[in-house]
Amino acid sequence: MKRLWLLFTQTTTLLLAAYFVVATLKPHWLGHNPTVARTGTVALVEAPPAQPGSAPAGSFRAAAQKASAAVVSINTSKAARKNPNANDPWFRFFYGDQGNEPQVGLGSGVIVSASGYILTNNHVVEGADEIEVVLNDSRSARAKVIGTDPDTDLAILKIELDKLPVITLGNSDGAQVGDQVLAIGNPFGVGQTVTSGIVSALGRNQLGINTFENFIQTDAAINPGNSGGALVDTNGNLLGINTAIYSRSGGSMGIGFAIPVSTAKLVLEGIVKDGQITRGWIGVEPNDLSPELAETFAVKTRQGVIITGVLQNGPAAQAGIRPGDVIVKIANVPVVDVTQLLSMVATLKPGTATRFSIERKSQPLELDVTPGVRPRPRTSGR
Repeated sequence: MKRLWLLFTQTTTLLLAAYFVVATLKPHWLGHNPTVARTGTVALVEAPPAQPGSAPAGSFRAAAQKASAAVVSINTSKAARKNPNANDPWFRFFYGDQGNEPQVGLGSGVIVSASGYILTNNHVVEGADEIEVVLNDSRSARAKVIGTDPDTDLAILKIELDKLPVITLGNSDGAQVGDQVLAIGNPFGVGQTVTSGIVSALGRNQLGINTFENFIQTDAAINPGNSGGALVDTNGNLLGINTAIYSRSGGSMGIGFAIPVSTAKLVLEGIVKDGQITRGWIGVEPNDLSPELAETFAVKTRQGVIITGVLQNGPAAQAGIRPGDVIVKIANVPVVDVTQLLSMVATLKPGTATRFSIERKSQPLELDVTPGVRPRPRTSGR
């Protein structure tokens, strides 16, 4: 019996010793995934090699790779304006020789068509003499401006290259606060950069940036050079065109704004098909209905937009709208403020009568207004 016990203990000891040696030197023989690398007296546990093409949990790799190929860098140059006094010796004495080097600018853009159409911001290319587009695959080409829409700060460019990557248009109307998004562009000219964040707010307006404002607000980092770049969802689909930031330092402070792709699509189709954007216009001077204006014009309602001026012989005047009238509804849709009024009128089809619900000195009226074509704004430096 003692002999059997001695044999058992010796066998067990040998097996444990063999297991320890194998577990230390050849752990994969035992099916262990992590490997142990010894550095001096410190044992480091290393993760197994990742499978080719696999992404870590929570990674936005697929969305970034899908969208990045269609986001381009835009380099612009503008001839320097010569000072009319540059040849005056006294002027040169006090101010020195004024350089005649061209002004250069940086921005981003998004390829939206295999035909070479690119969406970007109007302020990126405004006044430029030469526009160069650089793709993510390092190809470059001169771009031609097909059309611009200063009211929304959008511009359409076109390049002539083969096999262009094209971004997929998403549904900006379905975006909700809290949705994760990526901003892709060329900030400060350092090269294409992807940043992540969430949708912070929707329908931002009254910022004084554009005539028609309906911005998506995001905390994804947007910096100078990102203008015209892409705001995409986690599937890599385009949600908006990055346009502006709120900043006290010139850099990102977590408040960026993008033009919804629904707006950009209308501008793109209008410019490509018709060569221009046609918007409705009625020729009035609207104001938000404040208590002071309500008292001045003897208005009792507290809802709507008050008209303080009407263009003579304009569409509104011809329909019977007068100063002091309050526009309460358009096509049975309530009007809340001036920004909404402008946007609603802009979407009306010129030449087609639309029902306006008016309140004139506490008396409700229904008027049919036939919008005209909104005049193009004067181009101004930005």
